[in-house]
Amino acid sequence: MYRYFISIIFCFVVVTTFSQEPTKKVEEKNDSIVYTSPYGIRLGIDISKPIKAAIDGDYNSGLEIVADYRISKRFFIAAELGFEDETTQEDYSNSTAKGSYIRLGFNYNAYENWLDMNNEIFVGLRYGFSVFDQTLNSYSPNVHNPYFPTTPINTPVTTSLNSHWTEFMFGLKVETFKNFFIGASFSYKVLLNVKEPDNFKTLYSPGFNRIFESGTGFGFNYTLSYLIPFKKK
Repeated sequence: MYRYFISIIFCFVVVTTFSQEPTKKVEEKNDSIVYTSPYGIRLGIDISKPIKAAIDGDYNSGLEIVADYRISKRFFIAAELGFEDETTQEDYSNSTAKGSYIRLGFNYNAYENWLDMNNEIFVGLRYGFSVFDQTLNSYSPNVHNPYFPTTPINTPVTTSLNSHWTEFMFGLKVETFKNFFIGASFSYKVLLNVKEPDNFKTLYSPGFNRIFESGTGFGFNYTLSYLIPFKKK
């Protein structure tokens, strides 16, 4: 009788143990769900420059290609490559700067995404370099001497120049559709060095914008970009 009773208890324990094992595994599997993020190259265009060319008579043309590559959860290598053609009208001179530029650096995403979201609120740092021609279209000499009337000189003079600067950026990127992003950013620029033409000033540098006596400036871009994912992790 005792042996029969012990056998029943043993069978009950074994059955109960095996019946609970799948549930435990399912729970462990559910607890281990990890949401992955896409890693790849993102390419886009700054649409603010064509808009500026359409509404600003002094801004002749501009194009900027933007790109970044994710290297970790929060860090991205970033670059911008562009071309600008801008005319600067002063009281006694008219000049045009036309050339190319590149900006290289990184972005840090400070935004904590929920679940499978892939948005960014980022801060960034760039080094910028520009190679361009500045053409002095016309100028008026002796403008401060009332006894000698001035005759505008309209013979264009072109000088090849270059400039270097750094940028501190703040911006955001929002994934509106799968792998498609709308972004905007502001930048504070600090001029490191600029080549000056003889007997004149460098008034504008593509990629940096207008050059003032303080050697600082601001920038803005509005981008549309698409992510080409290589992997997820």
